[in-house]
Amino acid sequence: MELCGSSVLWWATFFVSAAGVGGMVPGIFKLTQLCKFCDVKPSLCNGTGICQANCNLTSICENPDEICVAVWRKNDVNQTVETVCHLPSYPVYGIILEDYNSTTCEMKEYKTDSGQFYMCSCTEDECNEILYFPHSKKDQDVIENQVVSVILVSLLPLLVLAVLVVASFYWYRIQRRRKLNEWETKKPLKRKGPKGPLDCSDACAIMMDDDRSDSSSTHANSLNHNTEPLPIELDLQVGKGRFAEVYKAKLKQSSSEQFETVAVKIFPYEEYASWKNEKDIFSDINLKHENVLHFLTAEERKVEKQYWLITAYHPRGNLQEYLTRHVISWEDLRLLGSSLVRGVAHLHSDHTPCGRPKVPIVHRDLKSSNILVKNDLTCCLCDFGLGLRLDNSLSVDDLANSGQVGTARYMAPEVLESRINLENIESFKQTDVYSMALVLWEITSRCNAIGEVKDYEPPFGSKVREHPCVESMKDNVLRDRGRPEIPNSWTKHPGVALVCATINECWDHDPEARLTAQCVAERFREMDDELDKLSTRSSSAEKIPEDCSVSVSDDK
Repeated sequence: MELCGSSVLWWATFFVSAAGVGGMVPGIFKLTQLCKFCDVKPSLCNGTGICQANCNLTSICENPDEICVAVWRKNDVNQTVETVCHLPSYPVYGIILEDYNSTTCEMKEYKTDSGQFYMCSCTEDECNEILYFPHSKKDQDVIENQVVSVILVSLLPLLVLAVLVVASFYWYRIQRRRKLNEWETKKPLKRKGPKGPLDCSDACAIMMDDDRSDSSSTHANSLNHNTEPLPIELDLQVGKGRFAEVYKAKLKQSSSEQFETVAVKIFPYEEYASWKNEKDIFSDINLKHENVLHFLTAEERKVEKQYWLITAYHPRGNLQEYLTRHVISWEDLRLLGSSLVRGVAHLHSDHTPCGRPKVPIVHRDLKSSNILVKNDLTCCLCDFGLGLRLDNSLSVDDLANSGQVGTARYMAPEVLESRINLENIESFKQTDVYSMALVLWEITSRCNAIGEVKDYEPPFGSKVREHPCVESMKDNVLRDRGRPEIPNSWTKHPGVALVCATINECWDHDPEARLTAQCVAERFREMDDELDKLSTRSSSAEKIPEDCSVSVSDDK
């Protein structure tokens, strides 16, 4: 275990101090006892049950071997109590203490000629404040019966409430299932779209088929309630990751012999945790967004011993594959970039575009191969196996146990260094923004507006090997403060210059200096207006604004 300088000094002081206390063995430091310390005083204790000494003085015992003692006496005149620190090797009122290694002060009666005499001893701090007198068997039975009665009376309302909650839940589920079945039998198979514009509430209430040519299923909402496996025929494998394989597949429509093309992500049984995490994230209805992969349903295939996630299928494949095969235009860059940042902004947001509350989500493995390209050349985010819902119920320990996850090439500096600020959930969003900046750089590197376009390379290119490890990325990102190169030629195009300025602010070494995803999305929305302003500016030395408006800066 690696210790910082202050920790070493602390331990050194501990050992030296321990060695000098009472001639003890080095490294064993025994603190002196804290005991109630009152002279003989009248007492309300009657010699039965549990009673307080009512001593308002606490003493630090002089000797570390001293224990706490309480003495209670009763004669014809009064009842008194006395609390002291005492060495057990010496007698108290002529009595040698025994069984003093107790955490509570259990009173023991001793025979005297002057009336009743009880004494107790214990080794916990201030343990001689509460005095436990012995009970008769009859008293003990009465107390036990009273305790049982109190417990039963206390639990009865909770049991009744639990029964009512469970009954209400099942009634709600039955009614909801009935309504869904009625709706399913009445609705047409394909929704052709409204004749007029939808308002926000309509758009959020209906699962919009945002890209008709992508062969996405349009009856996804009903699929989530199926208990039987869907009639799916696997076609060909289109992807493979660490935890699962992805297949193009055919989903048979229930009312005809026609098929719809879907994607099936198949997890082996041993990857249940990854499947469940992704399923739970996808199952949040507020996650639905045009730039997030359209989720249909999740299934446990017991016969095949597999877990399935069924989603929309996008034939253009992932962004990395698309950029490898295509050189894009400036308009393509804007489409791909703006849709990417809108998707990330929606993940991070605590509300939907319609204003409904939503749990923020961090992806934690953003990279071009985890982003799909739709037929309209917009992006949608996928692969949430490492995603994390930033629920308010998460503790610091929960966040710390989430681990160092992601792909090393795309890890933010603070992730590589394992120094994320666990006290602030925004820190997790900032790691996504860093990864998003690297993907924006990838998109920009394949745009013909930058001049000469080289063959596709992932971020950091040949500086690191094809699948770099964390230690290799530490050398590049932490030690050398390296980032993918942004040549001066890229900034000759005003639009690309704005994108590059945004990239620089998103991969800043200081997490708190990075833009938020919402701010980047706003910049892309304002891109047209800002480009018009650029053409009329007489000087480029304009003050950089502090809000989300677009600004141009040099390479970091």
